[in-house]
Amino acid sequence: MNANAPIGIFDSGVGGLTVARAIRDLLPKEDILYFGDTAHLPYGDRSPALIRQYAEGITNFLLERHCKAIVIACNSASANALETVTRIAVDKADVFDVISPIVKHVASRHPNKVVGVIGTKATINSKSYPKAFKDVDASNEIKALATPLLAPMIEEGFIHDEISRAVLKRYLDRPELDGIELLLLGCTHYPIISEDVKALTADRIEIIDPPQVVAEQVRLQLEKKKLLAERERGDQYFYVSDLTDAFSNSTKLFFGEDAKLASVELWNH
Repeated sequence: MNANAPIGIFDSGVGGLTVARAIRDLLPKEDILYFGDTAHLPYGDRSPALIRQYAEGITNFLLERHCKAIVIACNSASANALETVTRIAVDKADVFDVISPIVKHVASRHPNKVVGVIGTKATINSKSYPKAFKDVDASNEIKALATPLLAPMIEEGFIHDEISRAVLKRYLDRPELDGIELLLLGCTHYPIISEDVKALTADRIEIIDPPQVVAEQVRLQLEKKKLLAERERGDQYFYVSDLTDAFSNSTKLFFGEDAKLASVELWNH
């Protein structure tokens, strides 16, 4: 693999931009190639088979552009398509998901805590978080709740207002989350509203913000394999399956006016 090859990142829409921004801040010399599957969002309402199909197409797209790493910046895709992406990318690119780094982080730094997880239906129904905590022999108790309205609400720009806070509060007050000591934002869209979450929980609960943890995992792995870029500063490119105003506005918000956007058709539907 070429150290100056790009890091590929994908999500169903704008949520993965939180991960892309964290990687850009931590690794400014890297080229970033982002794919937002806006034609099929939200992944949280899709079947596991469809999510795997979409992830396969995007992975091939990123590999054709010689990405040295592929970051599945989507919890629904991480929960349902990690094996698919890893199989396709084997010996071609390192693959990172957004579930295992967070679980290891929480298990090591916050043992014996009651952890709440909120995410899409696809993520919560997959039971990926409880399984991942069990795999690392964690001492944490996990309470999970599907919050399906949040990702589409964020995609449409309904954030930081009375209605969005009311929806968020309704979820946070659900009995499924009673007694939690930490709240894990199990969707890469959710860091966009993390300040609202903190305000509604009155700082009683520690919020775990995944993007920085994932970015650090990418840095450590690339450093270990001597694959960190050696240029002065990297560039960033953004591709979508359907170019929407919401994605365009969000990309400019995260990366500025010079963000390069292009629409690409990977599927016939």
